[in-house]
Amino acid sequence: MKNITNKIKESTMASKMGLPPGRLVYIGKENTSPVRITVIDYDSDNYNEREIKDLKDCFAFKETETVTWINIDGIHHTDVVDKIGTGFNIHPLFLEDIVNSQQRPKVEEGKGYNFIVFKMLDYNNTNKTVEVEQLSLIVGRNFLISFQENIGDIFDSVRNRVRNPDSRIRKYGTDYLAYALMDKVIDNYFVIMEKMGERVEEIEDNAFTKQDTKFIREISHLRRELVLLRKTIWPLREVINTLLRGEVKEIKPETLLFYRDLYDHTVQVIDSIESHRDTLASVLDVNFSVQSFKMNDVMKVLTIISTIFIPLTFIVGIYGMNFDTLPELHWKYGYQLIMVIMAGIAAGMVYYFRKKKWL
Repeated sequence: MKNITNKIKESTMASKMGLPPGRLVYIGKENTSPVRITVIDYDSDNYNEREIKDLKDCFAFKETETVTWINIDGIHHTDVVDKIGTGFNIHPLFLEDIVNSQQRPKVEEGKGYNFIVFKMLDYNNTNKTVEVEQLSLIVGRNFLISFQENIGDIFDSVRNRVRNPDSRIRKYGTDYLAYALMDKVIDNYFVIMEKMGERVEEIEDNAFTKQDTKFIREISHLRRELVLLRKTIWPLREVINTLLRGEVKEIKPETLLFYRDLYDHTVQVIDSIESHRDTLASVLDVNFSVQSFKMNDVMKVLTIISTIFIPLTFIVGIYGMNFDTLPELHWKYGYQLIMVIMAGIAAGMVYYFRKKKWL
């Protein structure tokens, strides 16, 4: 997965300019890993799982009555994506969106299939950043093709459910399989939000004790990640809402209830993001207020010190003039008297400030 803050290379975007629609150009982080294709074919009584070396072997599952899940790791191999699209009659514009890892989450209907794009998230515990990977689904009547950017995902639990002959997923079609994959991705959103929540709570606890630039930078970085998370997850709500409205033919009525659950979970995640953003904004305001309060305290002390020294400086200034006829200039106890007067003035002013509760 790539870091959520990674930018698209300008050279990659520029290389696509001027090309006709449907021309496959990979847009995303540089990737040299090999492509991997796995196939899981099943129904209520049969199960077959294997890794495919020859793309032609995938096309045999196109017209079978069993449910076939074809998973492709490596969208940077545009020739593989192109051949899969040709074999399953996928529209070139959908293929173009598949190889664009910055595609906005959406759902569109093709001829005999549905095209769904959304994002998988992962949390990097080492550098405490959120990483995002695009997941594209082609959901047909009896086949589902998933396109991932890299090898390795969060779908092991789904695969284990498919391997279990008594699981519900073995009795349903591709619409339920698509739900299971989306449900796993959204469940992982909650894990990400829990990690983000821990960081927000840690920052909130330090709002009154840390006022350095590093702390402010940490708040800004976390707020920026939450904004990007919102941009990543918010469109998924509309994707699921489109599925719920019955605009997608392949979603059976008995499966719609599960998609309603997905919608509720997505709304919960978005609410968590908004809550964390509001909390960080409040922490930032509190932090600035604490800094201002401390600065006011410092300025108050300095002002009081300056005020005390104003009359003392006045006295010293008078007796610092070079006149021989100044009173007490040649008196034996003149110095001691002036010091006593100055000390009395300072003590009197301190007493007055304390009485007024300015000090």
